[in-house]
Amino acid sequence: MKLQFPESLQASTFLQEYWQKKPLLIRGGLQGYRCPLEPEDLAGLACEEEIESRIVLERGGSMSWELRHGPFDEGDFADLPESHWTLLVQDVDKHVPKVASLLDAFDFLPDWRLDDIMISYATNGGSVGPHVDDYDVFLVQAGGRRHWQIHSRPVSEDDYIPGLDVRVLPEFEPEQEWVLEPGDILYLPPNIAHWGIAEGDGCVTCSVGYRTPAFTEMAIAWCDEMIRTQVPGGRYRDGQLSIQSHRAEIPAQAIDQIGELLSTFLDQDPDRRARWFGCFVTEPKEHLSIDADPETQTTHEFSHRLRQARRLDWNGWSRHLYWQGREDLDYLFVSGAEYPLSQKHRRFMQLLTGNRSIGSDSLKEWLAVPDCVQLMTQLYNQHHIQLTND
Repeated sequence: MKLQFPESLQASTFLQEYWQKKPLLIRGGLQGYRCPLEPEDLAGLACEEEIESRIVLERGGSMSWELRHGPFDEGDFADLPESHWTLLVQDVDKHVPKVASLLDAFDFLPDWRLDDIMISYATNGGSVGPHVDDYDVFLVQAGGRRHWQIHSRPVSEDDYIPGLDVRVLPEFEPEQEWVLEPGDILYLPPNIAHWGIAEGDGCVTCSVGYRTPAFTEMAIAWCDEMIRTQVPGGRYRDGQLSIQSHRAEIPAQAIDQIGELLSTFLDQDPDRRARWFGCFVTEPKEHLSIDADPETQTTHEFSHRLRQARRLDWNGWSRHLYWQGREDLDYLFVSGAEYPLSQKHRRFMQLLTGNRSIGSDSLKEWLAVPDCVQLMTQLYNQHHIQLTND
């Protein structure tokens, strides 16, 4: 299913005029779309240990805007009030392939910016309160109705009501508001205050969120990488010292020497930065890390399995991207690790990373290329890909 922009608005125009600039309501952007999960299916996911889930109760809890964390059980849901609560489940696209297919509607955006699809189910009046987020999001109404209000005035952390479990703004004067029906989409760039309230039961919203890494997050990760790979053992040593007129002074010579040392530690090689970033941006959330079996398949055994299979599927937990290197190698990045491959096989790299599911027939020609077979075998043994006959 493809996203249908309003007439006279193309994807390129959206990126130029709206992306990270201003909100856009897209009526019927995914006409006929319905969430592939029923509310009881979503509740079932929220009962699983490895899935991140929350319930927000505006009323009926021990306090206003009470936040409860999963995993839950049937009793937790049975004790909920009739209205004014919301269930939120993160990373549903990584657990349910049918939900991940929603991402095809947004294929005009780069995969490296994607975070996840969160699905919320709300009873009448259910909401998480008026607030601001630091990421781009497409709010896809996938069931029921939701009343959205937004404003673009600046909001700081000091503006939220203190002492609550969730960030809620005390007053909300909207600049715009709409009621979204199934198939409608509201795009919000970062830092737009918004408040969505369910109108009636059965309100389901799929939030397609796009990550905006914080500068501090990237800087810490980059410095950690430089310390691990570039900073040698040993300690500072003086050059040739001379007598100082003031012993408490730090001389310019020492400052210059320290500056030279630090500059050697902070590698400016653009290829190294690109490879670091590929690993950084595909690093999985801790609860979505994959444990590989100690038993492994040989390249011969994998090749035989691929010939017998109908398709190759990526593990939904395995975030994968690639980068076209500047020398003779391209790099595949999967869950924080890099896999180099000759640029002669770029067509294979693009095939492998271009789809969540790949027909085995389109891969069989690459069984004659040892490096490609080796890469697929390695990914298979690490549970990043799997072969199916369905």
